[in-house]
Amino acid sequence: MSMTPLEELRHSASHIMATAILRLFPEAKLDIGPPTDTGFYYDIDLDHKLTADDLVKIEAEMKKVADENQPFLRKEVSREEATEIIKRIGQERYKLGRLADIPADEKISFYQNGEFIDLCAGTHVRYTSKLKAFKLLSIAGAYHRGDENNKQLQRIYGTAFPSKDELAQHLERLEQAKARDHRKLGRDLKLFHIDEDVGQGLILWTPNGSVIRQELQNFISEELRKQGYAQVFTPHIGKLELYKTSGHFPYYKDSQFSPVFENDSLARAIGENCSCADAFARLDAVSARLREQVNARTGQDTIAADRVKPDDQLLDGFMLKPMNCPHHIKIFASQPHSYRDLPVRLAEFGTVYRWEQSGELNGLTRVRGFTQDDAHLFCTEEQVAQEVLGCLALVKIVLSTLGMADYRVRVGLRDPDSNKYTGEAANWDKAEEACRAAARTLGVPFTEEPGEAAFYGPKIDFVVKDVIGREWQLGTVQVDYNLPVRFDLSYIGADNQPHRPVMIHRAPFGSMERFCGVLIEHFAGDFPAWLAPEQVRLVPISDKTNDYGRDLLAQLRAAGVRATLDEHSDKLGAKIRRAELEKIPYTLVLGAKEAEAKSVSVRSRARGDEGVQPFADYLAKLTAEISTRALPDKKKPAAPTPA
Repeated sequence: MSMTPLEELRHSASHIMATAILRLFPEAKLDIGPPTDTGFYYDIDLDHKLTADDLVKIEAEMKKVADENQPFLRKEVSREEATEIIKRIGQERYKLGRLADIPADEKISFYQNGEFIDLCAGTHVRYTSKLKAFKLLSIAGAYHRGDENNKQLQRIYGTAFPSKDELAQHLERLEQAKARDHRKLGRDLKLFHIDEDVGQGLILWTPNGSVIRQELQNFISEELRKQGYAQVFTPHIGKLELYKTSGHFPYYKDSQFSPVFENDSLARAIGENCSCADAFARLDAVSARLREQVNARTGQDTIAADRVKPDDQLLDGFMLKPMNCPHHIKIFASQPHSYRDLPVRLAEFGTVYRWEQSGELNGLTRVRGFTQDDAHLFCTEEQVAQEVLGCLALVKIVLSTLGMADYRVRVGLRDPDSNKYTGEAANWDKAEEACRAAARTLGVPFTEEPGEAAFYGPKIDFVVKDVIGREWQLGTVQVDYNLPVRFDLSYIGADNQPHRPVMIHRAPFGSMERFCGVLIEHFAGDFPAWLAPEQVRLVPISDKTNDYGRDLLAQLRAAGVRATLDEHSDKLGAKIRRAELEKIPYTLVLGAKEAEAKSVSVRSRARGDEGVQPFADYLAKLTAEISTRALPDKKKPAAPTPA
């Protein structure tokens, strides 16, 4: 596969880094060193634990290699010659395994620069001197081939750009990203907590973070009422058979928590301590045997492979729910429907569970338990287009309200060559065309990406670019002709005959956890007033104005404003500084003159010192700002903090 010029540059940088590493640490064993979207890395087996000081030394040696103007030379060899070269350079520990990965019909090649030679398909720049702007960034652990059962290697990350200016801009963005890291801000602002005793990937929402989450839920709930949604509540678990029917059991088995069983003997038979994947494999084996027995008795294949009903014991098995849709389907199916009832729109803030590998967990953005602002619409085929447009409009309202106007749209389609999808091709064709037609109405570019569909239907994803240029996949809308078939759903049409409804899955936020993580970084913790856990901090200049502060606090809270009064004996500057660090949108300074005039001295995080204002006027402006969910104006330089 050909590389872009930037990928070539970064791939060459990884080879230059490997050259430098072997000069400094000749005993190092190398695995792979590919380019990435943001730079490059190389995985190294080295007993010496690398440090930040080592990165400085390696980078200095890389500059020497670049200055030596070494040509990158390609050499194609036979598999036997490749084996000999790898053994000669002493890199057989990992390189022979990588050699075995190369298909028999593909060419085998090495690239050499100076004394360094590496098994590599290429391509590279012509000379090492082309590398003029690179930087080593960090060291991390990485299991060989991503398997935690293998040895953990040391991975060095770096980046490279065609020019020093581009590198400087990228490094500046990285510094901004560090300052915006939601994990750090989450601790500093006391928004959420992850505790080992509770479990990795399971979020404890603290009071401050709960305010943000609740305000988002209130916001979307208002919009749902306008669009005629009905709210529902469903349990956190369900029977295995439910998820077998939906397809989540066979299609998502590797990412689920282990099932639980009422029957002790069955649990022992499956294995109390086996992994989730092993448990599912053993259940599949039980199902396969039963299927063979039933088919042997009937003389034909009467049960589909992914719809096997095991014995009654297995029906007592339960699973933490991986998705809300099977539960909503059962609510729809619990009573008859006429075409006049459709569309039926069911919404829930439903918590679901996935078994993510520990190495993949990341604060709020990759968790094991998360709540979706989920909804499922059941409609006629003629209503699909209009309902999808309504879902897209909802996503656009969310993004515009939060100042996320820079986004692209991705239409995820099935891969015809993959077996990970369920349902008839004709239904997929209709669903995919509905997604394309809806995407065309958005007025923004969209791409079609085969292989990105859910197993039951195509989807429209909103990929948002934040203020420092990073992309996040947030809202999603999916069209589904298949689950209604799997659950045998129907409604009575105008012809008085049963018809199959179409399902639409949609989640404007997606995961509340992930969305809040992205939002923390998008705003860098400087939330607009309507979202801020604490909206106003009252700061008396001295104890003499504490009573005035208490009076204003009562008025603010009566108006629904989240406010506190800082009655500490600290100096005024320290109080204001504390409010700044806690990113309070408004700090109101209260002195004797303000108390006498019933006014406040307003300091805004977004706009700096706004001067003295009558409190009644300030409160009216504040409540309007909150009720309209206004975004703060562009920040102006803040007034100096008083000493």
